[in-house]
Amino acid sequence: MNWKDKSVLVTGGTGSFGRKFVEIMLREHQPRRLVIFSRDELKQHDMRKDGFDHPNLRYFIGDVRDVDRLRRAMQGVDVVVHAAALKQVPVCEYNPIEAVMTNVMGARSVIDAALDTGVSKVVGLSTDKAVNPVNLYGATKLVAEKLFVDANAYSGDGPTRFACVRYGNVVGSRGSVIPLFLEQRRTGTVTITDDRMTRFWITLEQGVRLVVNTVEQMHGGEIFVPKIPSMKLTDLVKAIAPDCRTHVVGIRPGEKLHEVLVSEDEARQTVELDDVYVIQPMHPWWQPEKMAGARRVPDGFRFTSDTNTRWLRADELSGLVQCD
Repeated sequence: MNWKDKSVLVTGGTGSFGRKFVEIMLREHQPRRLVIFSRDELKQHDMRKDGFDHPNLRYFIGDVRDVDRLRRAMQGVDVVVHAAALKQVPVCEYNPIEAVMTNVMGARSVIDAALDTGVSKVVGLSTDKAVNPVNLYGATKLVAEKLFVDANAYSGDGPTRFACVRYGNVVGSRGSVIPLFLEQRRTGTVTITDDRMTRFWITLEQGVRLVVNTVEQMHGGEIFVPKIPSMKLTDLVKAIAPDCRTHVVGIRPGEKLHEVLVSEDEARQTVELDDVYVIQPMHPWWQPEKMAGARRVPDGFRFTSDTNTRWLRADELSGLVQCD
């Protein structure tokens, strides 16, 4: 795929993922036009001040809830990366209608605008919390995944294809536990919710490269899941605040002990490549032979943070935190 011929739009382009996506796209792929679509003028201003002022960049103020604004922004766009979301679990629990409006209805708006303007490829960002969700954020992302997969049926013989990526906790993203631990480190005590807790771990750069590869590999309808390592919350504390005491405060509402990226039920339609699992859609329009070189996962397979075969040590985690 020749990105230099493409016009690319990223929703939520001023967020943690969006900034890293723009950085890598400008440095390595040089698309003909790169549109940052977000609702916060201050964050767009700050991005410009931070050096994101390339001639191929365009800054669009808009909300993903506004389908007319999305249609305007997607005129002439070839690829859309949908990263905009309300993602803080406590915020979504306290403001459920707002979470639904942005994460579900916003996904619908992106789909409708992409179909109406003839965008070629659309990739939506999802989360491990969408699998067997126990909180509203996860539930809204589950619905968004379903909308994206089934949008391929609406496209029919049209040019637009939709796919998703699904991954775990991100190093350095806003609202992650790392900034909290770094702040608490100054006090000498770090709070954790449960010392048994495990999480999947991915860097922003790995997330961006997953999305880029998905755009290049997708046929429409797939959910791409990276083969990423797990971490123990206690190991993260050792990496960031090795000399601090830990205080266990108990699991918060909407939290799990362990996360799931591919459930046992989804495994029935899951294949694997060297670096990703691909959950294929259960629809008559899907042709399994599209995924060349893919292998079926074994019966009873599940990809969970506590049964993962890959684990990060404290020193590896420390290196990731420093380099991201």
